[in-house]
Amino acid sequence: MKNALIWFCRIAVGLLFIFSGLIKANDPLGFSYKLVEYFEVFHITFLNNLSLTIAILLCALEMILGFALLIGVRPVKIAWGLLLLIIFFGFLTFYSAFFKVVQTCGCFGDAIPLTPWQSFSKDMVLLVLVAVIFVNRFKIKPLFSAKAGDKWLIGAALVSVGFGLYTYNFLPVIDFLPYKIGANISAEMDTPPNAPKDVFVLTYHLKNKKTKETKVMTDKEYLSTGIWKDANWEVVGDPENRLVKKGYEPPIRDLSIQDAQRNDFTKELLASPFYSIIIVAYDLDKTDEDAINKLNALAINATQNFNIRTMLLTANSPQSAQAFVKKHRMISEVFYADGVPLKTMIRSNPGVILLKNGFVINKWHYHSVPKYDDLAKTYFQKQ
Repeated sequence: MKNALIWFCRIAVGLLFIFSGLIKANDPLGFSYKLVEYFEVFHITFLNNLSLTIAILLCALEMILGFALLIGVRPVKIAWGLLLLIIFFGFLTFYSAFFKVVQTCGCFGDAIPLTPWQSFSKDMVLLVLVAVIFVNRFKIKPLFSAKAGDKWLIGAALVSVGFGLYTYNFLPVIDFLPYKIGANISAEMDTPPNAPKDVFVLTYHLKNKKTKETKVMTDKEYLSTGIWKDANWEVVGDPENRLVKKGYEPPIRDLSIQDAQRNDFTKELLASPFYSIIIVAYDLDKTDEDAINKLNALAINATQNFNIRTMLLTANSPQSAQAFVKKHRMISEVFYADGVPLKTMIRSNPGVILLKNGFVINKWHYHSVPKYDDLAKTYFQKQ
């Protein structure tokens, strides 16, 4: 019976750690943005430049620990690693939930968004399972010999780190973001007519003048009980309007594309029936300049030979962007948007999005942008 419990905990914890690490390693750049939020909360912003490296290694560590637990290699050290890691995660999620500082922990990336309290609850369940493993760490039986187990572990480490490096350099294997291929950006920004709205409850704080007794009542309770007729009860302070149920939120809520004069071009650009090549570079100061030069050459060919509109979309100031465009002799129109939606659009700086009728036809990391002839043959000659 006890052996069955240990195996259950091994399988549950092992698979969950592998899944958690894998889903974040699918988008290590997105996970690094989440780490930067934590660094700012704990005033350790000197780690910001290391956020991507830490993200890839942390994802790999989760997968390695989970895999090692399943095959039973080095069980004592692995049990210690799991315990320390889940305590660390539990502290972060509790801190986020209690102090309301980071509203999504990023435990499962953008695939399964969790509130801080949901994340903390998940970590506490995991802590119980890990505690069982830790207490019984000397009873865990390996599936292979020590030498073979170490080879499997090294292989798992190489695969785990390699997967994070691959997705960083060639975009996530599965895109869970609202700007994924096939998405209609305009539709993702709209709220359906019959979509549920936020539900609020008006709460009164009452105090009895004679007995000093206090009560907290909703507006419905306040009226239905008739307590408002009793002169002994008075409302203390202002009523509190508390959100009890979140309504529908469109997947894209913060996209606004403007020109240098702050004229809004969002609807116009998304409504174009022709192909548009959008070069997304949220930070021109950190963008890959060799990639920009290659993309500019592609834009020149596309513009000259087809009815293709090419745009540079950035979060830089107009002065900075114009200087950059002049330096690289870019022919693309320049538009501006906030850095947050640009980071969400594509995990690459720069990255390329092919747009038509508001649909994301395709998107590429700058490492994998097709050659002009291939783009023309696949898309432009067929429009």
